[in-house]
Amino acid sequence: MALARIPRYSAQGLSLISFETLSSPTNVEVIPFTAEDRGESKGVLYTRGGEKTVVCLMHPRADMSRHYAMPYLLDGGYAAFGQESRWPSNDIACIHEMLLLDVAASLRYLREERGFEQIVLIGNSGGGSLYAFYLAQASTSPPDRLTTTPVGDPYDLNRFQLPGADGMVFLAAHLGEGKFLEGAIDPSVTDEDDPLSCDPSLDMYHPANGFCEPPQPSAYSAEFITRYRAAQVQRVQRIDAIARRYVDEQRYFQEQIRQPDFDDQPLERRTFLSRRALVGRYMEIHRTEANLAYTDPSIHPSARDYGSLWSPRPDLFNYLEAGFAKYQTPRAWLSTWSGQSSRAAVLDNMAHLSLPTLVVNHTGDHAIYPQESEAVYQHSPADDKHLVHVDADHFGFPLASQPDHGGRDATMKVIVDWLRERFPGR
Repeated sequence: MALARIPRYSAQGLSLISFETLSSPTNVEVIPFTAEDRGESKGVLYTRGGEKTVVCLMHPRADMSRHYAMPYLLDGGYAAFGQESRWPSNDIACIHEMLLLDVAASLRYLREERGFEQIVLIGNSGGGSLYAFYLAQASTSPPDRLTTTPVGDPYDLNRFQLPGADGMVFLAAHLGEGKFLEGAIDPSVTDEDDPLSCDPSLDMYHPANGFCEPPQPSAYSAEFITRYRAAQVQRVQRIDAIARRYVDEQRYFQEQIRQPDFDDQPLERRTFLSRRALVGRYMEIHRTEANLAYTDPSIHPSARDYGSLWSPRPDLFNYLEAGFAKYQTPRAWLSTWSGQSSRAAVLDNMAHLSLPTLVVNHTGDHAIYPQESEAVYQHSPADDKHLVHVDADHFGFPLASQPDHGGRDATMKVIVDWLRERFPGR
């Protein structure tokens, strides 16, 4: 029973996005950051001396400090910087509005303290929506920036410095973690407390709806696709309502302990109210591996093969405890993974991104399809914008059908050539 599609690596145990080696002497600096709201993150700066432009990578939860782009950027004459957010390798409590201050802290340091003349951002995968959100807010003058998180918690971005950037690259970037999940969440779940609950009429893995045993491709009717996608949105809305209810319950008890007569109440009552005001709720999000395009190649046609980002058997992986957004605080769900509530949605933010923009789509990507990259390109208001399709999978590896073609070399050649036409290296 094959579940994983993760490729094999050398004995060094490198991650999916890591480089193996750096050629020629390179200065490697680990730099800690404290954002204006006291949030802590860190990054790794790679230089060889004399670079005028630094190219940055960051992701909401993934560590970008060893991204495969680093050697290519250095060889091209650019400094390279990879940042790890305040929520490394774990987005259970990730609030995107707070992540913007992690980005701001690093950009301010790179420009003001290290003296780089130009800063270019590469948003890979979830980094694209993070950087787009950041740039949209950075280009908005106070007092018109956001002042709350999606759940209504105060978080006034007008109070903080948000330095701009000079160029933006969307590399195999989806339209936002919420938008991605909205297309992959299983709408056949009928009970959010039961991972096996199912409405068969909305089950994409039921033969009656067009599913065929893997690896034979499925074929879903237009009627089913329309109904399925509407139900996906409805499930996200249902989870949003649960998240907001949990927060409202907590706020109710927080208000109780602020009442003037609170100290006059019996200890037992005060203890009960205080505990309820502090206790956090966690949400299990079941079955998030259910995009119709995983099994029906006629939906969002591309060079990808059968299956999802993580498995050639999404029908089975859908029931694992692993996967995207499986365990979330209510606030993190609404800010990061809700396609209805998260502000980190690329197309909603693109109107503010007039800086030079490059969009790189990987044709064999199991998570981001060509029309999504094309939508980013079309929504860009930049006079200088380009869209390039490269034969590679999501992680930049060559396609199985074309092992000697495309891949990271081709992707990074596109990016470095684009940089050289616009930004000084050494």
